[in-house]
Amino acid sequence: MQTVSGAEARRTPFTVRGLIVPVRALAILVAVTAVWGVTFVQVKDAVAIYPLFAFLALRFGIASCTLAPPGLRRLRSLGVRGVGAGALAGSLVGGGYVLQTAGLERTTVSSTGFITGMYVVLTPLLALAIFRVRLGAAAWIGVALATTGLALLSGVHAGSAAGDLLVLAGAAVYSLQIVLMERFAPRYDAVAFTLVEMLTAFAALVVVAVAAGQLSVPHGWTVWGALLVTGIFASALAFLAQTWAQRRASATQTALAFSLEPVWTAFFGFTLAGDRLGAVAWLGCIVIMAGIVVAEPAAAQILVRLVRGPRTA
Repeated sequence: MQTVSGAEARRTPFTVRGLIVPVRALAILVAVTAVWGVTFVQVKDAVAIYPLFAFLALRFGIASCTLAPPGLRRLRSLGVRGVGAGALAGSLVGGGYVLQTAGLERTTVSSTGFITGMYVVLTPLLALAIFRVRLGAAAWIGVALATTGLALLSGVHAGSAAGDLLVLAGAAVYSLQIVLMERFAPRYDAVAFTLVEMLTAFAALVVVAVAAGQLSVPHGWTVWGALLVTGIFASALAFLAQTWAQRRASATQTALAFSLEPVWTAFFGFTLAGDRLGAVAWLGCIVIMAGIVVAEPAAAQILVRLVRGPRTA
């Protein structure tokens, strides 16, 4: 977090105790989690009839094609270091998906959901360990609340120890990507950087899909529809939005915003797929949002603005 100068204070919608509150960036990150939440229903149907690693490879291939027209001519602006940073971030994205999926094959869905959400805790810990980023008490309380909410929402059940460790490794990889993006995002062109990320993830996942003997031409609108939506919106535009937002938001703020993903997944599962959650799970959703509001006071004002819509203009 940064202190507010006079000019920045005039440009910043909200300030809390002398700190810059990136309201627009946080709102965009919340919107990204909503996109990930709604596409979960499509992905669940698609991977039931098409191999998962092949699906992920094609998803990032479509994401790369989406960003190629505006991004290719900007690649030179990254320089060697920028391309290397983008490749590192992209390898973390691809690696996180591989580890999470490998763990999911060995453990329960509930355990996978909760352990993946542990990046809410791992992100500030990695930021502290790598970059010595100090957090205030409110941030730690918010992280604790969000973690508790994830546990209530997911309903932790005993799974395979090996599977749980793989999923935890995936969560750590996601956290590292978020922490590094706090440093990378302000330095490089967002479109070119995200294109390198998507190309790297695509290349890595193609190797995994080929090694697993899964790569084949998909058939049917169920698979192709999910590929197009996730490739364009949940990958290309979502990670581009993350790159843009992390020019303004800290790694911890990003992780807290991303903790809303299981909340959106529960909501869209309820409205679109007929899933029904118990009282404990809905309590978990409320606790997650409470944690975000405690850790980031401007989050409450963001939620009010989103509810009010055009009336706030």
